[in-house]
Amino acid sequence: MTKKDILLEIGLEELPARFVTNSMNQLADKVRLWLEGKKINYGELKAFSTPRRLTVLVLDVDEAQADIHEEAKGPAKKIAQNEEGEWSKAAIGFCRGQGMTVEDIYFKEIKGVEYAHVKKFIEGKETKNLLPELKDISTSLNFPKNMRWADQDLRYIRPIKWIVALFGQEVIPFSITNVETNHWSLGHRFLGSKLHLTVPADYEQAMLEQFVMVDPVKRKNTILEQLKKLEEENDWDILVDEGLLEEVNNLVEYPTALYGKFENEYLELPEEVLITSMKEHQRYFPVKSKDGKLLPYFVTVRNGGTDHVEKVAKGNEKVLRARLSDADFFYREDQKRDIQQSLNKLNSIVYHEDIGTVSDKVGRVRRLTNILTDQMEFTNEQQRDGDRAAEICKFDLVTNMVYEFPELQGFMGEKYARQKGENEVVAKAINEHYMPRNAEDQIPASGVGAVLSVAEKIDTIASFFAIGLIPSGSQDPYALRRQATGVVQILLQKNWQINLEEIVNQSLSLLEADGILKKSLEDITSEVISFFKLRLKHLLQEKGIRYDLIDAVLGNEVGVVTSLVNRAQVLEEKRNDVDFKENIEALSRILNISSKATNEGAIQETLFENDFEQQLYEKYLAVNVLLNKSVTEEEYFDLLVSMKPEINPYFEHTMIMTEDEAIKQNRLSLMVKLSQLIKRFANVSEINVK
Repeated sequence: MTKKDILLEIGLEELPARFVTNSMNQLADKVRLWLEGKKINYGELKAFSTPRRLTVLVLDVDEAQADIHEEAKGPAKKIAQNEEGEWSKAAIGFCRGQGMTVEDIYFKEIKGVEYAHVKKFIEGKETKNLLPELKDISTSLNFPKNMRWADQDLRYIRPIKWIVALFGQEVIPFSITNVETNHWSLGHRFLGSKLHLTVPADYEQAMLEQFVMVDPVKRKNTILEQLKKLEEENDWDILVDEGLLEEVNNLVEYPTALYGKFENEYLELPEEVLITSMKEHQRYFPVKSKDGKLLPYFVTVRNGGTDHVEKVAKGNEKVLRARLSDADFFYREDQKRDIQQSLNKLNSIVYHEDIGTVSDKVGRVRRLTNILTDQMEFTNEQQRDGDRAAEICKFDLVTNMVYEFPELQGFMGEKYARQKGENEVVAKAINEHYMPRNAEDQIPASGVGAVLSVAEKIDTIASFFAIGLIPSGSQDPYALRRQATGVVQILLQKNWQINLEEIVNQSLSLLEADGILKKSLEDITSEVISFFKLRLKHLLQEKGIRYDLIDAVLGNEVGVVTSLVNRAQVLEEKRNDVDFKENIEALSRILNISSKATNEGAIQETLFENDFEQQLYEKYLAVNVLLNKSVTEEEYFDLLVSMKPEINPYFEHTMIMTEDEAIKQNRLSLMVKLSQLIKRFANVSEINVK
């Protein structure tokens, strides 16, 4: 069978850089799945993208679908035919569904039973007749944001300007928003020209001749090579942030790295201000010396060649100079205001209309911080530092610098607090209480900063749950999932022995005192804890814990996060033991029967009717004493399992649901006592041991 190549290029107005890579991968995945679903064989599929195009190139594509030879199984012979050999409705319906007739039926024995079968042959269709379906693939892409243009009904990320769709040298006919497919593509907006594509396999080279590097990996490597050359020529260390590199890569079609400089006087600004101005606002790469000192230079990437590069550098210098001049002004103006003046302004800033002002939030965070530092037995000095850090943790929100550069909240708070005479612990905690800011960020290093971070994040989560603003699906406008994950990470990495439910209850009690709850305290508490359990479930999945073991440890209250994670890991390690099944079954019998108890009464030994009751009760007492001491999670599990020699004989010789009500209740009470010990470790009845 002869083969041809497929080229599909969707030309667009410039795409937002953050959406380019995902859109390219999505188009490639959809084309790949379509080819496989249509049973069209091909050699290699390549994906390309620039800010102005999404492209898929498929090499060595068969000119027709593969022919299908298959055997379809139908009803058993006794159902397909009656005793007279007449075909039943089931047999006729089976054949009709396969596009065959009863004359095509033959019988085949499977495990002693004869079944009706038919052989089907489906001739493959020509590929070129199927390829217009690429239109539906192209329009089915999903984007975070869409737009409409002109009088078109299509919602798409940006207006479509041209479409190249080729099978070999032949155009695949279809149109989208009145744009007809053809051979014509566009090169670089300023350096290239219109080009006629006839050989799909030559696409990458043909575009390069028009100053478009369509391969994003090669484009990124070109940028990195140019940055490395600048480093070597100038003895620099260029700060290459992967996120910024990805963004810059998706802003250009033909990259050329160049550098500019700014006045030395701006180096007096905090380093974070300079780096933020360059990275976040101008998409520049900052430059440091080999000993780590920030230098008055920046590197940018031009979408074009080397012509007039000096003028481009001057233009970028002018733009950055204006930005740094503003930053310098804001920084100096901020020096004129003391911390208390900033705190007073927080009274007039609404955090959320149903939650209150930023000052109200700070008050709750301060109270919760004090509760936590007291519970954790911080020293008096640490408690004072925690209280002061909580009191002023948001003061920098009203500074000129943070108003202009919101990304600097916390960073500027630390700088300004230190300048205003606050001690190092307090200043550092102001910055740390925002950590971890993202999935790659570290947790706070200091104890005071970590406590403040937990208090602030718990208050945020509890506040929004209290007014009914709960994340759903992909919607999480207040980043509550990220903040819950941050709380879990801090509690886990700090190994703090504090109860998660208690923290949540304390936070919600403060909100209740402020009159913020829109539902019952019990309902909101349940929702918040369930929310945290989902975060913990995700964390345990990442650690490779089996799904049923996760359900088991999350089956009751969370308690201490480190203990919960350790319990899950113990179960994961033990599940391959030869006696694991028997151990879990023994403990599960306790949980299953204890669920029938309506109340928990005192255990009366005088009501025991056999030695097995007495032995199990005495074993319970001994294990309970040991479990109330400091034991590891593995030791806890082993102590539970140590009751198995008493549990199994007990059930063999004791009828719990006896007719004597007093004896029955006494036996159920013992089951409840035992189940409480077991559930403190895990709800083992959730574990699959079949």
